[in-house]
Amino acid sequence: MMHIIRTLAPFAAAITLVFASHATHAAPAAAPAKAAPNVASTAGVSYRTVKVDGVNIFYREAGPKDAPTILLLHGFPTSSQMFRNLIPLLADRYHVIAPDYPGYGQSDMPAMKDFTYSFDNLAKVVDKFTEAVGVTKYAMYVQDYGAPIGFRIAAAHPERVTAIVVQNGNAYDEGIDNDFWKPMKQYWADKSEANGAKLRPLFELGATKWQYTEGARDVTRISPDAWTVDQAYMDRPGNKDIQLELFYSYGSNPGHYAQWQSYFRKHQPPMLIVWGKNDKIFPPAGASPYLRDLPKAQLHLLDTGHFALEEDSAKIGALMRPFLAKAMRK
Repeated sequence: MMHIIRTLAPFAAAITLVFASHATHAAPAAAPAKAAPNVASTAGVSYRTVKVDGVNIFYREAGPKDAPTILLLHGFPTSSQMFRNLIPLLADRYHVIAPDYPGYGQSDMPAMKDFTYSFDNLAKVVDKFTEAVGVTKYAMYVQDYGAPIGFRIAAAHPERVTAIVVQNGNAYDEGIDNDFWKPMKQYWADKSEANGAKLRPLFELGATKWQYTEGARDVTRISPDAWTVDQAYMDRPGNKDIQLELFYSYGSNPGHYAQWQSYFRKHQPPMLIVWGKNDKIFPPAGASPYLRDLPKAQLHLLDTGHFALEEDSAKIGALMRPFLAKAMRK
């Protein structure tokens, strides 16, 4: 374990930025418009599978199907399980769907020879997933990998997206200009075995736990089930090669930033930014640039880390409800 910790040291030494603890350009915190009780537990969640281009896509679903839809898009190395605490906070008022990407969670994990593990292809799968489950209009919640997947879909189908919630998901160069990304950028420039080997420690338990605990206010409030489940999926034979391929594919995302920023400026989707400001992967330097293109966006910097929902699902849910009620006008 010590060699993993030593390997992670340069990543954990990423630039620390100091931001005011109060929200910037944020609307005043408000209670939900109605006092309707939220779903009390995950008992109201259904666990389903739908086939997309021959691949079984697992998803969580809750709430009335005739209510406005929220599409939850997870990050690395997790799955829709990252939304287990948020879904019950929204499902009394919204139709919530949260898929697992191919190679993640309970969805199929096709062999690399049979499936292209790229962000372009994952976006195509998620786009077709929404069509397969009959959803034509939705708000998006994007985190980490969910941002480049969701922004591809939004830019291609702006008429479908009613609002966007961004949580530690990047669309600006400032968001990947820190020490964590240096070995990643070396791999994008030279996809050699040696450069790939430098990244493989990020697929091990020490790194997975670090993603959840680094920057947390109180690590005793972070469930060890979260990183244990994620690691179990990643330890499946062949999965770490898939993860490395997607690390390489992440290098395609900066080339899309200008397109996504143009989409923001042209269509002005209502946006709520809820950002764990202690994140060493996507630091808050990547949060404020959204306001350049979306001056009406709400930005809230939260005193937590990369997986902000682990500590602050209640706070994020409370911010989402009035935001969505206004943005989706239902």
